[in-house]
Amino acid sequence: MLRAPRQPLFWLCASITWFITLWLLSSRGSAPPGPEIPFSDKIAHFGFFFGGGGLLSAYLFCRNPTSPNWKLIILITVAILGLIGILDEFHQTFTPGRSGNDPFDWIADIFGATAGAFTFKRLHHLLR
Repeated sequence: MLRAPRQPLFWLCASITWFITLWLLSSRGSAPPGPEIPFSDKIAHFGFFFGGGGLLSAYLFCRNPTSPNWKLIILITVAILGLIGILDEFHQTFTPGRSGNDPFDWIADIFGATAGAFTFKRLHHLLR
């Protein structure tokens, strides 16, 4: 197995890349017209923040893999990604074609981050 995924720096870089991707996607206007799928934006928010929750919790886990404090890892992950979700919604208010400041998008972000962190907790043994 490669050693890189066991290093905190690997997961920190992945988390920063995730954030940059989020920022770039939020800087784009609305999606091209097509069939309207109910709640598709909430599903996208959940999915993207699910990935972010997994990446950030992996970073926090790899900092102390022998005795991880899962309550703290999940709390920090959800708190940081919750703040990033608020920043993302605020950022979207300045993007033409985007609405922003949607509390339901933020709730989907929180649920996604939480689910991502708990999923990583279930799968963390793969990094040992």
